[in-house]
Amino acid sequence: MTKKNVSVGPSGDGRWSLNVGSTTKSTHQKQSTAIEKGKAIAKQLEADLTIRGRDGKIRSKDSYGPDPESIKDTEH
Repeated sequence: MTKKNVSVGPSGDGRWSLNVGSTTKSTHQKQSTAIEKGKAIAKQLEADLTIRGRDGKIRSKDSYGPDPESIKDTEH
């Protein structure tokens, strides 16, 4: 099974897009709402979650799947 990545980023109309793979699942007025829903989906799919800021640059990246490395996420 191919691992799908989950991402949150600006949609271009002032809203925030929540994408799974290359498919837009939903758009939200607030980035925090999109992130909350994105985390739930990433945990369910055991996927990576990438969060982009208004400028499109990566703000944060978390992995919710099995990690073969022993390095643990210290951001959260």
